[in-house]
Amino acid sequence: MYGLSVHGLLVLYALSLLFYFSDFVSSNRKMKRMGTGLLVFVWVLQTGYLIYRLLQLDNPAGLTRFETLFFFVWLLVTISLAASRLVRIEPFVFAVNVVGFSVLATVAAEGPSAAPLRLWDAAQYLLIVHISLALAAYALFTAGAVLSLMYLLLHRQLKSRSWNAVVRRMPSLETIDRYAYGAVLAGTPLLILSLAVAAATLLAAHRAEWLADWKVIAALVAVIVYIIYIAKRKRRMDPGLLTARWNLYAFGVLLANSLIGAASRFHSWS
Repeated sequence: MYGLSVHGLLVLYALSLLFYFSDFVSSNRKMKRMGTGLLVFVWVLQTGYLIYRLLQLDNPAGLTRFETLFFFVWLLVTISLAASRLVRIEPFVFAVNVVGFSVLATVAAEGPSAAPLRLWDAAQYLLIVHISLALAAYALFTAGAVLSLMYLLLHRQLKSRSWNAVVRRMPSLETIDRYAYGAVLAGTPLLILSLAVAAATLLAAHRAEWLADWKVIAALVAVIVYIIYIAKRKRRMDPGLLTARWNLYAFGVLLANSLIGAASRFHSWS
């Protein structure tokens, strides 16, 4: 049953991306409408599955790696649909969903795990708050990184005076920079709150020594780099090209944090 549902979802997701790519290449509005319709359907199926799983859980300690990454993909799809409706940046919608599809394909290949996240025995209900805030922050930072990458690519194309169809359909550098800044501005306090909840949970569980874990340290480094990016962007201390790079540096630290795993016991998977 799992294979039919998740792999069927992957097929629909892939078809949506193909339609978006066709519109991206040939400016075919019909293809875009079909891609958007399929993406909405994917979002509805994801939402239904998440609600079903939440109703099954007796407590948040029953969350598995599959559910957390699935929720992360749901957040990316939600952000892309909102962007498609509000700001209409097709390359951004396509790129964010390529990331989402890659993550979903990875968890589909691994299969669902019956093993819960072995985080903290005490204050279990703070766990769901910590995970939700962290995943929301990661989704916003992913969107911001995609926008900053678009900024660098568009800047390079404009500098070389390469006026192709993709460049003509992209918004201005100022618009891309503004949306990237907004994503980071929303994501940074969420990550800080997530770390604060994690710290409170560890203290409540009398495991304060885990605050010196590599994942906590890396997350704090990421917060510092994002705060530097916000300060530089707000005060216009550097041109947009350099602040876009700062955003990507911060996202790189965030990726490194998520890959630490083996050197960390902060998030232990059964």
